[in-house]
Amino acid sequence: MQGSTRRTGIMTDVHRRFLQLLMTHGVLEECDVKRLPKHCDKVHDCNATVEKPEDFINNINSVLESLYIEIKKGVTEDDGRPIYALVNLATTSISKMASDFAENELDLFRKALELIIDSDTGFASSTNILNLVDQLKGKKMRKKEAEHVLQKFVQNKWQGEKEGEFTLHGRAILEMDQYIRETYPDAVKVCNICRSLLIQGQSCETCGIRVHVPCVAKYLQSNSEPHCPHCNDYWPHEVPEVFDPEKERETGMSRSNKRSLRSRQH
Repeated sequence: MQGSTRRTGIMTDVHRRFLQLLMTHGVLEECDVKRLPKHCDKVHDCNATVEKPEDFINNINSVLESLYIEIKKGVTEDDGRPIYALVNLATTSISKMASDFAENELDLFRKALELIIDSDTGFASSTNILNLVDQLKGKKMRKKEAEHVLQKFVQNKWQGEKEGEFTLHGRAILEMDQYIRETYPDAVKVCNICRSLLIQGQSCETCGIRVHVPCVAKYLQSNSEPHCPHCNDYWPHEVPEVFDPEKERETGMSRSNKRSLRSRQH
């Protein structure tokens, strides 16, 4: 808000433990962000009132601001699930990855990223990625080694994998947004609805706009006939069901009740 300044928060042991967990996992879903502060509070035996999740995150961010680090919220591109990641605002995420990966491994990530960005689907096949192994900088890498490195990217939540094809994980999209826009200005895609970076999504066959699946699913909920949000022509794609926090909560409660019933029966 114009004319106001952000109040610097105070980092308690609870905030620090939460931050440590976020750094360890790389990315957290919204349900974990709501649950973990209470868990951290119990671990440190604090009697203080637990802050609302938004206030809790804002308090941490106000302290991290001077370090050019921020906890950012985003959503997964396939099902719209809210996620949080720690983003370094001063450097690209590829340089942030340098402490976990060797030079040739980082170059493999760059080449995979380029294939993903250039593709129409937002995916790159393992075959196409592995065919670039001979072009890597630094120490030579065999294809078998490269396969293990790709799995490391998946385990560290930099990439996602589906049936032998690789895309960017939600964590990478959050952390690499600026880097991708600056490095691939001619190839970068943006969602026509939310205007955020788009790696995988759907496109209109008439006007060519691209949209995230969760964005178009939400848009079409209020329309009896599926049509393009830009040119109003018929939308031919099947829109899968996306994340619904209420349904997720009901499913979780149902599972909990079933476990409770089974425990009483034994």
